[in-house]
Amino acid sequence: MSSSSSRRRTPHASHRRTATVALAGVAALIAAAVQSGAASAAPAKPQPGKVNPAHVAVKLTPSQRAELIRHADASKAATARSLGLGAKEKLVVKDVVKDADGTLHTRYERTYAGLPVLGGDLVVDSNTSGKTMDVVKATRATVKVAGLTPAVSQAAAEKQAVQRAKARGGSKSAADSVRKVIWAATGKPVLAYETVVGGLQDDGTPNQLHVITDAATGKKLYEYQGIETGVGNTQYSGQVNLTTTHSGSTYTLTDGARGGHKTYNLNHGTSGTGTLFSQSNDTWGNGTTSNAATAGADAHYGAQETWDFYKNTFGRSGIKNDGVGAYSRVHYGNSYVNAFWDDGCFCMTYGDGSNNADPLTSLDVAGHEMSHGVTSNTAGLEYSGESGGLNEATSDIMGTGVEFFANNSSDPGDYLIGEKIDINGDGTPLRYMDKPSKDGGSADSWYSGVGDLDVHYSSGVANHFFYLLSEGSGAKVINGVSYDSPTADGLPVTGIGRDKALQIWYRALTTKFTSTTDYAGARTGTLAAAGELYGTSSTEYKAVQDAWAAVAVGSRSDGGGGGGGGTTYESNAQVAIPDNGPAVASDIAVSGRTGNAPSNLQVYVDITHTWRGDLVIDLVGPSGTAYRLKNFSSSDSADNVKQTYTVNASAEPANGTWKLRVQDQATYDTGTINGWKLTFP
Repeated sequence: MSSSSSRRRTPHASHRRTATVALAGVAALIAAAVQSGAASAAPAKPQPGKVNPAHVAVKLTPSQRAELIRHADASKAATARSLGLGAKEKLVVKDVVKDADGTLHTRYERTYAGLPVLGGDLVVDSNTSGKTMDVVKATRATVKVAGLTPAVSQAAAEKQAVQRAKARGGSKSAADSVRKVIWAATGKPVLAYETVVGGLQDDGTPNQLHVITDAATGKKLYEYQGIETGVGNTQYSGQVNLTTTHSGSTYTLTDGARGGHKTYNLNHGTSGTGTLFSQSNDTWGNGTTSNAATAGADAHYGAQETWDFYKNTFGRSGIKNDGVGAYSRVHYGNSYVNAFWDDGCFCMTYGDGSNNADPLTSLDVAGHEMSHGVTSNTAGLEYSGESGGLNEATSDIMGTGVEFFANNSSDPGDYLIGEKIDINGDGTPLRYMDKPSKDGGSADSWYSGVGDLDVHYSSGVANHFFYLLSEGSGAKVINGVSYDSPTADGLPVTGIGRDKALQIWYRALTTKFTSTTDYAGARTGTLAAAGELYGTSSTEYKAVQDAWAAVAVGSRSDGGGGGGGGTTYESNAQVAIPDNGPAVASDIAVSGRTGNAPSNLQVYVDITHTWRGDLVIDLVGPSGTAYRLKNFSSSDSADNVKQTYTVNASAEPANGTWKLRVQDQATYDTGTINGWKLTFP
């Protein structure tokens, strides 16, 4: 499916920063990774390379989790008042994570005058005494609209959505639902309609297109697909042990040890639940597609291993962390070459592949699809733009984690997605995490238009980051598969291991990310997570910085990564940055050099600003070509920019006037360019 909307800036009202208490081992987090800080009395400094036990999420039983949610629900009105929300705004508790030191990370959705606020979600961190220590918001704009009476009819909004669905391969002539909402995810909050159009897409995938229409103007504000698809390898997992249920003379594919997960046979249908797999013996399938239960056994095993992966790796009990299992449906449609997660049915669904010969029922498929459910029940990343790429990447990352966790000799862990399905007809995988661009469409690194790609391609940035963080750059062989991962800045990255990388990503997903998190926000969130788990002076923290820099998001841990030496040109002229105004520039004249600039030109930027996420920063070369250093990010709430960026400026003549161009793109915060430097190594 295609992405229709890139991440856009979010203007914001006057900022009210919550008072923050820094943990002893995370003090630098406030400036360097800020989601604004951490949460409670200072524990002992973590040991190098070891997770700080204070910041490990405790394993909650379903009843313990339910009690924490009940407590948060009982105090949500007081929490809303403490956050300065308006009288018409109310909080709805979605999830809670508790750290070993007592810190609570409570995730809320929001309503305004009884209407859902899409993009109004937030995470509140509180200490053991209940004091709010930090707030991470999907939008910083004040949620307020002039009126609640639409100027555009519901019928007009429905017509627009149905037309959009037909343009994307849908066939329905009417919407499944239309409701009034407050849309706050991509700008000033407005009264809007959310229309959902069901049916089927042109490839047979169920449709669940969400279209957001401005209720005052009729303009389409946003759209995204609610059905989240993913393709994995079709290699069966060999002979495995399954947890089933025996009653009388009948066995069923019901996993009583894992929340009652059930596996059903759709028998090539496209709706309903299908028939629960049942038989008189406990041996399922024969390893080939001649037996319908073979795909059922693989799907059941995949769900089983995914449940165990989340439980053993993160202490998570099921997709919602409430001990309740989802269910699986196999043999969907006819020659359907895909699989998908649907929040509506809380289920995974698998097609049988081309000519019904290769059911998509393997480990990384199960891990991928169930992880869409985990994302939906934690960060809720919108399935479009950069947040959609992060959503897809999370499923690839966790699906890969499942594959390695299962340690199945018939399907060894790898960093390839869909390597056995042969969807390209030449034996190549669907996606490559070590070098995403090898698939012909995915992005190896960030650029300003990456959010306009299909989410399966924009996911490449985060997939590449995760591979580099886990394994490092360069050539290597893992489980018999050869990899050779490049970096955007041409500098090496040393990996910290997949286990640590998974812990950092999961903590960011569950306590730092929101529905609108983009790549800059993902860097902020993963650094915050790494700082809490390992300390901000740790090897792990620096590796997160370096891995993001290697995919062109932010700077290296050494301030640029280029090493010392070289010739530096400097400007100390102060330039005021107007609030939400035109771009300003500071010049540096370079002379006496020969040839072109280097591929690792280092640009040090020193800017004072009260909310750096507002800023867009470019280096402009003598030819007039602009090189993006920093993009706007509504989730980057830290002060100041004091960073070194590495730029491939080899197409530029070295001599001439170089400019640092800065624009503030949102209101209520101001700043100054204090100076900047160019270093030619």
